[in-house]
Amino acid sequence: MRNAGLGGWPARRAQMSPGRTAFVFADRRVTYAEAHERTTRLASRLREAGVRAGDRVAYLGPNHIAFAETMFATHVLGGIFVPLNFRLTAPEIAYMLADSGSSVLVYAPECAEVAHALPELPALRTIVALESPAPGERDFESWLAQGDSTPIDTPVALNDIALILYTSGTTGRPKGAMLSHANLVWNCFNIMIGVDVTSTEVTLISAPLFHVAALNQTLLPTFLKGGSSVIMPSWDVDLCYDLIEKHGVTWMFGVTAMFAAFSRSPRWAGADLASLRTLMSGGAAVPVALIRVYQERGLVFCQGYGLTETAPGATFLEAGESVRKAGSAGVPVFFANVRVVRPDLTLTAVGEPGEVLVQGPNVTPGYWRDPEATAAALIDGGWLHSGDIATVDEEGHLHIVDRVKDMFISGGENVYPAEVEAVLFEHPGVAEAAVVGVPDQKWGEVGRAFVVPREGAAVTPGDLRDFLGPRLAKYKIPVYFDLVEGLPRTGSGKIRKPDLRSRPLPPGATPPP
Repeated sequence: MRNAGLGGWPARRAQMSPGRTAFVFADRRVTYAEAHERTTRLASRLREAGVRAGDRVAYLGPNHIAFAETMFATHVLGGIFVPLNFRLTAPEIAYMLADSGSSVLVYAPECAEVAHALPELPALRTIVALESPAPGERDFESWLAQGDSTPIDTPVALNDIALILYTSGTTGRPKGAMLSHANLVWNCFNIMIGVDVTSTEVTLISAPLFHVAALNQTLLPTFLKGGSSVIMPSWDVDLCYDLIEKHGVTWMFGVTAMFAAFSRSPRWAGADLASLRTLMSGGAAVPVALIRVYQERGLVFCQGYGLTETAPGATFLEAGESVRKAGSAGVPVFFANVRVVRPDLTLTAVGEPGEVLVQGPNVTPGYWRDPEATAAALIDGGWLHSGDIATVDEEGHLHIVDRVKDMFISGGENVYPAEVEAVLFEHPGVAEAAVVGVPDQKWGEVGRAFVVPREGAAVTPGDLRDFLGPRLAKYKIPVYFDLVEGLPRTGSGKIRKPDLRSRPLPPGATPPP
């Protein structure tokens, strides 16, 4: 087989384990043999639509088996897959389609309104709908079924680009991070070393697949090992409990908000979670108090750290260290190097905050058609600037402090919002919290906390201030507290802090005496 990339995986898996279940979605199961045949038929249709090596194929929609089929079919031809955030507006999606030059768009019915609002894009020649195609569009199932099942073997090298993943775009225009097939393969090696993924794995895909962690940290390693991926359309606490019990889920990934909501469910105390071997989180620092909630249930909760640009794993805390080093993001993954440095790029001392740099075969070759951004992110030796602040302890474990851009300076002192948020989370009446810096005439900047109270809890700003008083230095304690029903999030579940910073203070708001 000349395809050394992901496009060869369905054929290889079908040969090794044809009858094993590859995907579960609602009441539908797809074996590896079926996945191979469907991927091949779809690839033949994409080829008829003009897709060749290096061409881009985009997917817009919630989690679905068709996402994986479209991705693998694109890779069969040596094309580049472009997963899009289905929560974005038509102008945002149009920008990504135009920037990537995608020639094919596959979209789900939930995104029909956005798809039909797109302007005319010169490169976009074929539009495929999973359901109810509009005039001029293809129907996914019938189009695929009429494809040719004859095997396709296109030469693809490991260093060829496999994915363009657009960043969240919390500031300015999103950038398209390129990931090669080699980046994805090495990341799979790293996660399989850290988690001990097995061929009997039943993995719950509960985070959005357009997000690098759900795709590369769970679905791809599971497929590579021949396990089963149970795909949730979108995050739902009750459905998560149902699927764990029904399918005997062994492994799942989630962000902090997902695990917090799961543990707050009335079903938490009585649920049968015995099948779960590993819970894994990343994307942002996880409060230790939340990790302990899971560990007290006897569950293995592992935290990792990474970025879209590192495919994504950069560090990982293995199961054996998950209790003793709870709150740590672990040590560098097996096939990567990580440094924490000062602005002059010298190594920090133990416990000294600095920026995280990452180097290795999992690191992006750069940003799509953006040499300036690539040059700014990657320095000599292929080291990637992460923009994240961390400390390293005496055992070499990373502790993520915060994003460089989220830190603020109050009265000459650095304040890291993630530290304040973690302490707020320990309050029994707090479900979620986000802290940002806001201008202040006296101190330059002070903290403003947006707090989501737990259901039924009576929480006041005074209560929160009193709670933080003995736990944090005075300059770290927010001056303003906003009690809110929810927090704005990106499609990957991260809190949109620029949105919070831009919110005006309530009329008459003054600092407490």
